[in-house]
Amino acid sequence: MSVLSNHSGTTTPLFNELKKQASFFFKEKIKNARLVLTDVTPAQLLTEEATNGNPWAPDTRTLASISRAAFELDDFTRIVEILHKRFLKFERKDWRVSYNSLIVLENLLTHGPESVAAEFEVDKGVIEQMGGFQHIDEKGSIQLGSCS
Repeated sequence: MSVLSNHSGTTTPLFNELKKQASFFFKEKIKNARLVLTDVTPAQLLTEEATNGNPWAPDTRTLASISRAAFELDDFTRIVEILHKRFLKFERKDWRVSYNSLIVLENLLTHGPESVAAEFEVDKGVIEQMGGFQHIDEKGSIQLGSCS
């Protein structure tokens, strides 16, 4: 029997915390390896993280970093490419990715370069489609249309 589990076969809070820390450690190492070994920029990593399927919205510090990076041409191109891909893959069952992408886009429109608006004209149809989407969960409803 493992030292980290109790008699009923379930894991202890200590083991769960250890798993969480190990997961975070490995994710950080993978990010660092991608930065060193590939042509990925920190802004690209931030945009990917901000637009993933997390149940929470991107934090303001991340959004500010993405907006600042968007003023550099190379980072702007990479950020826009990620957002275009996220919008193209809009699926109702995996709506959080698109929702987080809308939050990043909204922040770029208000704090980023002026060229952001023109760049996303091509995504107008899918953004309007997201505007009519409504996700209802056990606690009530979350409307994507309210943030577009």
